[in-house]
Amino acid sequence: MNKNTISAANRQKTILSVILAVVSIIYVLPVLAVVINSFKQNTFVKTDTFALPTGEMSAGFSNFVKGMTFGNYPFVKSVLYSVEITLLSTFLILLCTSMAAWYIARVNSLICKVVYFLCVFSMVVPFQMVMFPLSKTADKLHLNTPLSISIVYLGFGAGLAIFMFVGFVKAIPLEVEEAASIDGCGPVRIFFQVVVPMLKPTMISVGILEIMWVWNDYLLPVLVLDINKYRTIPIHIQYLKGSYGTVDLGATMALILMSIIPVIIFYLCCQKYIIKGVAAGAVKG
Repeated sequence: MNKNTISAANRQKTILSVILAVVSIIYVLPVLAVVINSFKQNTFVKTDTFALPTGEMSAGFSNFVKGMTFGNYPFVKSVLYSVEITLLSTFLILLCTSMAAWYIARVNSLICKVVYFLCVFSMVVPFQMVMFPLSKTADKLHLNTPLSISIVYLGFGAGLAIFMFVGFVKAIPLEVEEAASIDGCGPVRIFFQVVVPMLKPTMISVGILEIMWVWNDYLLPVLVLDINKYRTIPIHIQYLKGSYGTVDLGATMALILMSIIPVIIFYLCCQKYIIKGVAAGAVKG
């Protein structure tokens, strides 16, 4: 390889790095705006959006206190409901979809193929098409509590999870399960003692994606839950309104920052598993 070829390759890498850096800055700007404005007086949020909160613009931590104590609904209660719904929904999705995907991948029948394609097809159906029938159905079946809404999330999260799990299960050698069966293991023991340990990368990646989705979801809880009794963090933030519909943007930004910090930390710690799980579930098989 001559010097001209090497220099051309280096120029391409430099140009690509600059483009990706610009794209990264564009993605980071909204988060940076939230951080800056969460420490700023409400009157300066609109007029000096990207200015640093110094001098008279600085509100310190008063926005956080104001956001958590605003209204008659405790913010801690909203946090607990969000944690409950997120963890329970993610657990149900991982358990039920992994078992369903294992059965679909191992049983070569027409019914399994139809179920698999229906699950994949559900990924392209817009939520707006089903939200009103869903709201009525949830009310009739009494799925309007923090515990029962997890069943609704299971239905919406099953498509992506089954798609990823099926791709990974197909890559697992069938001989491993046959050997466990010969040793006297039944289907339940084979799944939990043989298949689940091998599914760990995909389960972690699916779990991360589902946690990020359920934690930040606003529309489904609003449609299904009784918001006078049960409010998640996104719903709580929506109700930061004063008289005549005025909104304290500083307090709103403070609560938004508090809600996204756990997800950002969780994602940064587990992002390598997302790449491994997506590659294993979508490329193999």
